[in-house]
Amino acid sequence: MALSLPLLGHLDPAFIDAMDATSDMLRKVWGTQNQRTLPLSATGSAGMEAAFVNTVRPGDVVVVAVNGLFGERMVEVASRHGADVIAVEHEYGTPVDVERVVTAHPNPQIIAAVHAETSTGVVSNIQELGANKGDALLLADCVTSIGGMPIELDAWGVDIAYAGSQKCLGVAPGLAPFTISERAYERRVERPANWYLDLGLLGGYATGSPGGQRTYHHTAPTGMVVSLKAGLERIFAEGLDAVYTRHADAGKTLQDGLEDMGLALFAEQGSRLAQLTTVQVPDGIDSAAVRGYLMAKYNLEIGAGTGEYAARIWRIGLMGPNATEANAHFVLAALQDALKNA
Repeated sequence: MALSLPLLGHLDPAFIDAMDATSDMLRKVWGTQNQRTLPLSATGSAGMEAAFVNTVRPGDVVVVAVNGLFGERMVEVASRHGADVIAVEHEYGTPVDVERVVTAHPNPQIIAAVHAETSTGVVSNIQELGANKGDALLLADCVTSIGGMPIELDAWGVDIAYAGSQKCLGVAPGLAPFTISERAYERRVERPANWYLDLGLLGGYATGSPGGQRTYHHTAPTGMVVSLKAGLERIFAEGLDAVYTRHADAGKTLQDGLEDMGLALFAEQGSRLAQLTTVQVPDGIDSAAVRGYLMAKYNLEIGAGTGEYAARIWRIGLMGPNATEANAHFVLAALQDALKNA
């Protein structure tokens, strides 16, 4: 409904109020007091780009924990900005080994990790990374965790985080919630190679110039920001704890049901995301045929794996308003039918 409202101008006082309210709610969901918290006018991948382009100088040592596709993408993005990247590889399906990451280099400028790895359904201990980061900046990908599980960036020692609007926040894709601590902002690149994502310039628009006035930077997608505000309001109307419990209950129902069907879960036990479940495709089953059957008969989409796991696992998201036990039972019943008849 918010997406259908008449559009506001990007400097309209009503839109500035909506931007401020949205940023304030993002702070609460993220557990941060960072002044520079805002929805970037692009998808979550641009959040990753903004994180690195504003903090990496050529030759900087960046340690990246890689336990899935999006850790790999961090390596690619950081290297394109001239970083000396140390990739700490993990087996897919396992969480980040904090000790291996924090001992990979004695004095890195940045340590980066994915909180909730979308490609594998694994959650990693970002709090422990923060407690052992030393003088490094800690950068966290929270695309699949924001709005679906507790996050306390300030308490965990996270300096930079980004997310996407389309997962547990339950909004259309198109925005990248982003936050950066004062400590990280003071260390930023003064003139980053990317003008559009320059946080020094964006700050004057999103949070105001030193004189208090908003300075024009770009034409923000006002309809998307208003819709993100509505999505966040829906979350706070339900209550953060209730939202997290709902995601946890729906995920447990799905995962228990899959195992009752004799299917094997992919992510390591004890580190499984509730909001995104990965399950191994049984031997002799055509992954694409099952997914096609579910879409054609039930209008139900489940994801394939990525890379070498493209045909070996399914990724089933129960996120945002879709995270209900009723939907978990629906997925289980539909998948049983598909396994028999696809």
